[in-house]
Amino acid sequence: MTDAVSYRVDNGVAWLTIERPQARNALNAAVREGLFAGARRFNDDSGAKVLVLTGAGDKAFCAGGDLKEMADTALTVPPLDFLPQFGRNIDMAKPTIAAVNGIAWAGGFLLAQCCDLCVAAEHATFAISEVKVGRGAPWAAPLPWLIPPRIALQILLTGDPITAARAHEVGLVNEVVPLADLRSRTQELAERIAANAPLSVLAAKRTAYLARPDVFDEAERLWTPVYLSADAQEGPAAFRDKRKPAWTGR
Repeated sequence: MTDAVSYRVDNGVAWLTIERPQARNALNAAVREGLFAGARRFNDDSGAKVLVLTGAGDKAFCAGGDLKEMADTALTVPPLDFLPQFGRNIDMAKPTIAAVNGIAWAGGFLLAQCCDLCVAAEHATFAISEVKVGRGAPWAAPLPWLIPPRIALQILLTGDPITAARAHEVGLVNEVVPLADLRSRTQELAERIAANAPLSVLAAKRTAYLARPDVFDEAERLWTPVYLSADAQEGPAAFRDKRKPAWTGR
């Protein structure tokens, strides 16, 4: 674990929390390392039956990648182990829930999408904002399995955020609750799952994912030229420099 991520268990429910509210819980190296460590700790923790992923504070679940860090490191194609993607680069046999306490954009959307269930505060918003900064979202390939394809296309093509209420309406979110109730309602949901027969729970989760297409490899091929483009460097640099990006399409 790192100081940027905390892990604690409450009555069989493990809470994995991004502890970087001053930076909207953005995914810098310390956070990414801590999330991997926390996921592995949960997998090895026999006393934890359900994982809840959330962010500290009341503004952001996770704003996505740390664009200043990306600009400074000139990140091109993120390696497969850049960030935990539950069920893809790290197996998570036990159930996971995203407790979205604020904005879930870009990599934050990825984290919420990767969880099996999602409970959101009323003020939370969701966005795949990569088109606004010239980056890539191959991880969004399974999104049309979760929500209608035309809704997925609108989210991907505009980069505009949708509200928690809209996310619930289209099936991306299971429940929308007042922020003050987010932790207790998520804990209650997790405890209901944890109280069930463990082998049945594990098999139920595996069964649900049998219908999901395996599309990541093709998505990575499609997005690699985008990651390698000049625009992919321009977007984070413009964010860091607090200016409007100058796209070249190259």
